[in-house]
Amino acid sequence: MLKKFEFEYESFQNASALAKEDIDLLEAARKATATAFAPYSNFKVGAAARLNTGEIILGSNQESASYPVGICAERALLNSIGSQFSQATIISLAVSYDAVGKASIEPLSPCGMCRQSILDFENRYQAPIRVILAGLEGEVMVFKSASDLLPFGFNGSILKGLK
Repeated sequence: MLKKFEFEYESFQNASALAKEDIDLLEAARKATATAFAPYSNFKVGAAARLNTGEIILGSNQESASYPVGICAERALLNSIGSQFSQATIISLAVSYDAVGKASIEPLSPCGMCRQSILDFENRYQAPIRVILAGLEGEVMVFKSASDLLPFGFNGSILKGLK
């Protein structure tokens, strides 16, 4: 049996077409790129999340000379929220990047581990997390839910009842 999976997302030529609160969140993610530690890749990623409390929390990638030890901006952000704001929920999340020496004009898509981590938080809250993806300028993509970024993502339900 052939099945089809589809989703929709919004695409904007630039951030000026976004709602004010989304512009503010994206600008926070863009500014967070300055706190990235990326001496090896020169690829600085910033992430920002708006919580249901109205707070905006930031994260950035932190590289290590031993590459697997580093952490992506999205997971750094989520770990901070999970440990410091465990009672709050994430309403929206924005990701941007600064590729040193190259124009940052197209949206950046989170890696697979980050997609799964965002989806884990969405499942924790039982509510969608809007995701805004962009470079320092240019096109902006907005997804209604993190699940759109990871179709058929692992949600842990299969683990229930295991001992």
